[in-house]
Amino acid sequence: MKPVIGVIPLWDDEKESIWMLPGYMDVLENNNAIPIILPLSTDKDNLDKCFDMIDGILFTGGHDINPKLYNQEKEKVCGAQCDKRDEMESYLFKKAIKNDKPILGICRGIQLFNALLGGTLYQDLPTQYSSEIKHTMIKPYNRGVHSVEILKNTPLYNITGVDKLSVNSYHHQAIKDLAPNLVANAISEDGLIEAVSMPNMKFVMAVQWHPEFLWKDSKENNLIIAEFIKCATK
Repeated sequence: MKPVIGVIPLWDDEKESIWMLPGYMDVLENNNAIPIILPLSTDKDNLDKCFDMIDGILFTGGHDINPKLYNQEKEKVCGAQCDKRDEMESYLFKKAIKNDKPILGICRGIQLFNALLGGTLYQDLPTQYSSEIKHTMIKPYNRGVHSVEILKNTPLYNITGVDKLSVNSYHHQAIKDLAPNLVANAISEDGLIEAVSMPNMKFVMAVQWHPEFLWKDSKENNLIIAEFIKCATK
């Protein structure tokens, strides 16, 4: 049977509305899953019902993580937050870990996983991390702008079968101190952790780049999604 994947909604501050990039939905559907956009809600009863209906969760990109989640004060260089998303995703993440439900994080997702498991973040790479790589690219996003080294003996290496991958890049925050329960799976050319996994779980993985823009032309990026779906299939 096709697994149902709950997709975390995006939030538009200006329009005060939820929205979704079609790539998130398309890549799931094309890998034999049924994607549904979850409500942006902090009602635990509603979230529990949604959780019971789905077989996995895709944690999408979006707003900056509120620094309070990793015990830091917000600095001026930190961008806008969506506290409702932080609260909703924190609840669903912890519930997924407790129930060993497959989860995949993209961009903001890797930062969220790290923060919730005890790691820290750079609040703004341009001012806090010296690098010649520009991690905030311009359109089109379906192309690689830098490469990452995929570490051997990691789930990501086992999935992709390659030790280097060209990725897109659209973020200004990133992992600083890796959470104790996470394992680095990929490192960028300038030394940032760009992919993580959690050992001894059915599927807990997150990447800093955006496979939803790359999967049509990148077998490796599609394989990441395919493995997620496979693990979510009952």
